[in-house]
This record gives sequence, C-alpha cells and structure tokens, in this order.
Amino acid sequence: MRSGLQAIMSNSHHISLPEGKKIYFASDNHLGAPSRQASLSREKKFVKWLDDIKDDAAVIFLLGDLFDFWFEYKKVVPKGFTRTLGKLAEISDSGIPIHYFVGNHDLWMNGYFEEELNIPVYHKPQEFKINNTSFFIGHGDGLGPGDRGYKRMKKVFTNSFSKWLFRWLHPDLGVKLAQYLSVKNKLISGEEDVKFLGEDKEWLVQYSKDKLKEQHRDYFIFGHRHLPLEIELNHQSQYINLGDWITYFTYGEFNGQEFKLTTYK
Repeated sequence: MRSGLQAIMSNSHHISLPEGKKIYFASDNHLGAPSRQASLSREKKFVKWLDDIKDDAAVIFLLGDLFDFWFEYKKVVPKGFTRTLGKLAEISDSGIPIHYFVGNHDLWMNGYFEEELNIPVYHKPQEFKINNTSFFIGHGDGLGPGDRGYKRMKKVFTNSFSKWLFRWLHPDLGVKLAQYLSVKNKLISGEEDVKFLGEDKEWLVQYSKDKLKEQHRDYFIFGHRHLPLEIELNHQSQYINLGDWITYFTYGEFNGQEFKLTTYK
C-alpha cells in the first residue's frame, strides 16, 4: 500500500491524520532571487528539509512563491530548480500528497505541477478539515482591505489577454523581463516592508477576523508576509503566517492536536 494512503482522504479536503504522522506547511522560498545561483544554497536547504520530513509527513502544504518567477508556456517552463522539482516528484510518487497554492510570484501556473508532479494547484484559499480541526489555507496576496494598487495590478497580470500577449514574447526575453521586474522593481510582488504592522493594520489578520464572522475555523494559515506570526483571533481561533525560506527558514507542523511554527536549523 502506498504511504500516502496513511493519510486517508474521504474527499479532497478532509484528511484523517494517522497517529505518529504530521502535516507540514511551508511558504515563500523565492527560488531564483536575486539570481538562480545566489538562491542555490537556500534551495539545497529546502530540499534537505523535504528529505527530513518525508518519513513522518502525511501531507505537505506549500503556500506559494516557491519560485520568484514562474510562467508556463505551452511547451516551456523556466530553467532551473531541478533539485526542488525532483524532490517534489519523489515525494509525490511515494504516495505523500502535496498541495500547492499559487502566490503572487507564481500566478501563472497552468497544469505543469498537476501533469508532471501529480500535485494539485489552487488559485484561491481552500478549506481543509484535518481530523476534527478546521483550516483555512491560502497564500494571502490581495486578501483583506487595502493594497489596492497590487489588487489592480494582479487583475492585469491574471487577465487572459495579458497572458496571451506575454506568451508571444520569446521565453528568453519574457523570462528575463519578468525576473527583472520581480527582483528589481518589485512590480509583481506588491510586497510591503517586512515588518509587523500591528494587528489592526495587518490585512490578513483583518481578513481572518471577517471570515470568522461567517464561520468558525480553528486555524487561518497564510504565507506572503514573510514574517513568522502567531496571533490569537479569539480563544478558539488562531492566525498563522509561516514566515519564509529567505531570512527565517520557518515552517509549520500539525500533529493532530496542536500547530506550531518551527525554525529549520
């Protein structure tokens, strides 16, 4: 029996976590930034982490911006990241489910992960039930109040006509241009300064509180902010930001009873 069946899924969003197994969460690697060579040591560290967790991982959630830029042409994907893609393929082939949420730097996924790696890709936040614990999971970009400039820009970047135009650029030119915008001008990222703004100004905290008014969730798990954060929304619900694999090298783990943020040494 394949090891992934140890995490029994009655449907795609309900996970029965076996005893001794864990759910793992990571986000915001930005591989390729500021250059492919400069991010190589971070990539190797991330692959080592994947190797370390695969023995007790029931499911792995990757919450976006794995790459600093990603665009799928019909027959071409960006060069590089062989170690990461190979390790993800190995883990997926072993039967451990991996779920991927696109971020603001890899908005343009269009079937490659699903076809080559058997990894489902989500473009919007999703609800998951792990045993009896409810999770609301997403990358986090463009959610909540404010950030209107980025929201307008995201509409342009995700517009089907804009993507069609971009595909007409030769990949050597298109990828080089997009990497320049992403790394140098941050036009794609929409990032704020990486600092805690206070609960009343953290858009994802406000978004989570608004979602709680509609329905209870035990955990709201996001990336995007690059800050490891654990904030109590009320006595039964918690907001988690996973941090990143650039400065903090933090990840989340859930053992069926509690969620904790951990730094990978």
